[in-house]
Amino acid sequence: MKHFSLPKDGGLLEAGIPKAILHSYEKIPVEVFDDADVASCSIADIVVSSISESNDRPFRLGLTTGATPISLYRELVKRYKEGKVSFANVEVFSIDEYYPSKATGSQSRNRRLHDEFLSLVDVKKENIHIPDGKCISGTITDYCAEFDKSASGLDLLVIGVGEQGQVGFNEAGSSAKSRTRLVQLSYKSRKAQSRNFNGNLADTPKTAITMGLGTMLSAKKIVLMAWGEDKANAVKEIAESPAASACPASWLQYHDNVTFYADENSASLLTRIVAPWLVGPCEWTPKFVRKAVVWLCEKVHKPILKLTHQDYIENSLGELLETKGSYDKINIDVFNDFQHTITGWPGGKPNADDSTRPVSSSPFPKRVVIFSPHPDDDVISMGGTFIRLVEQGHDVHVAYETSGNVAVHDDVVLQHMDTVHELGFGDKFDEVKAIIASKKPGEPEPRALLDLKGSIRRAEARAAVRSFGLNDNTNAHFLNLPFYETGGIKKGERTQKDIDIIKELLQKVKPHQIYVAGDLADPHGTHRVCTEAVLEALEQLKSEEWLKECHVWLYRGAWMEWELGKVDMAVPLSPDELIKKRHAIYRHVSQKDIVPFPGDDSREFWQRAEDRTQNTARLYDELGMAEYQAIEVFVKLF
Repeated sequence: MKHFSLPKDGGLLEAGIPKAILHSYEKIPVEVFDDADVASCSIADIVVSSISESNDRPFRLGLTTGATPISLYRELVKRYKEGKVSFANVEVFSIDEYYPSKATGSQSRNRRLHDEFLSLVDVKKENIHIPDGKCISGTITDYCAEFDKSASGLDLLVIGVGEQGQVGFNEAGSSAKSRTRLVQLSYKSRKAQSRNFNGNLADTPKTAITMGLGTMLSAKKIVLMAWGEDKANAVKEIAESPAASACPASWLQYHDNVTFYADENSASLLTRIVAPWLVGPCEWTPKFVRKAVVWLCEKVHKPILKLTHQDYIENSLGELLETKGSYDKINIDVFNDFQHTITGWPGGKPNADDSTRPVSSSPFPKRVVIFSPHPDDDVISMGGTFIRLVEQGHDVHVAYETSGNVAVHDDVVLQHMDTVHELGFGDKFDEVKAIIASKKPGEPEPRALLDLKGSIRRAEARAAVRSFGLNDNTNAHFLNLPFYETGGIKKGERTQKDIDIIKELLQKVKPHQIYVAGDLADPHGTHRVCTEAVLEALEQLKSEEWLKECHVWLYRGAWMEWELGKVDMAVPLSPDELIKKRHAIYRHVSQKDIVPFPGDDSREFWQRAEDRTQNTARLYDELGMAEYQAIEVFVKLF
């Protein structure tokens, strides 16, 4: 199935640029691919060829676990089944393990590596070396020293990097000379790891065994991997900044045979992506010109119409002047381009000249479908636009793609049971409490409990859309896509069953507008899977007549916003509309205060959403546009 990727619109002409120039800002060369699957195929090529070139001697391979290597392991298993590689003569070393941890525990690195790779290929049991999470504490130092000795000098080490630049459990402050050891996990690291323990910090280990950076540097060849926008800062630090203990993976700059593999999202902050004109010649499309002008405005702290010829020349944009003409024409063209993205009519203004508007005036009213990965993304990400579409008379439907059931605290369920009892609808408190007590750490939650949690989130979503006038009985759709319903944090693969559910809704509504989450922070996360399921459904429906008049708009969530150079529509919100949006978010009571999977941001979702949209309004203002309270922005896919 296809993976989501925004179409490229201008940029660096890499084909004619020598590698030395392409990577001139990078201390570790970064190979950038469209997505993780394509990159994983290239890494698999390295693994397979390295094994075949070992000349029948034991090949020593270092591996990691987590979300990052999943696509690589899938590709290696595929090649093994096709007879293209054998692991019978390969010694495998895993770089870390929770401590204490049972090898068979569902959260253990040992279990994951076996489930996702080792048990699916012909590697010999005696050739598997994974840190022992049940090692007796009194002997742990000796054990780590022995493991370190055996893991030194690996032929190939393939590892992912964390959001803070950690490798294994080598966190900020780790020395370049560190060896395999027992480490104390920081609160931040444990919070991130808690997603493997159903979001329960109390069940998340406080210590771990990790291969040291010095041990890693002893490997003959190192391959680093990073996928998704949440890794973008780390990729830039590792590849372009001086090596420092604050970013442990940056010490790998000292290795003379290391390559960094990234997808286009994790590489998005590299100099050659952010400001490619600093590296080499570019293709200057209108959107790419806009990107350059926005960058220049931020660089010199000026609005668009105050940029001068000197500003362009002194900041390496002479090629743009040579290609597009005088600076003042460029300024005016880009200013007008930005002006034309702004509209108070996201569904089109009836009986209006729409030649410079982002949305056509007809038909009016429009049929609209808003796809929301979880039962709150709709109001968090584009609540103001949602409200305006409803108030302007369009036939708006919202489709909640997943139940969101795993993101509800057990305490919230018990509170609801108390409420039901107080209202006189029976006492189920002790029954539900017993179900909660039967849970096993790391194992899928009981179906009865998941059903209750799903009901809570559906009720919250209904309340949110009712608050601004949407008929929640006819226009709110709960799809409950099967890929999500595993009962645990790890989700299944999307299948045709998921796509068929989406197709059925689309064929029923026949929308003129479709809004889809464009969040790509986690390539294996729910948002991305949901987006790709919608796009695959549209691909399978492309012969439908109604689709010829349909346009797809991409929004983003509470964490990230579209960079201004990509924006096709900007919907300004008044102070009153911002409050309406806030009140809709409030209806999602189970996601208020402390939620199981908040990420690194401690703010509540309404705060994140408001800060994000108000910052966008500020950026528009700084470019010389009108000053608004807040702005929600969208990218048009087609």
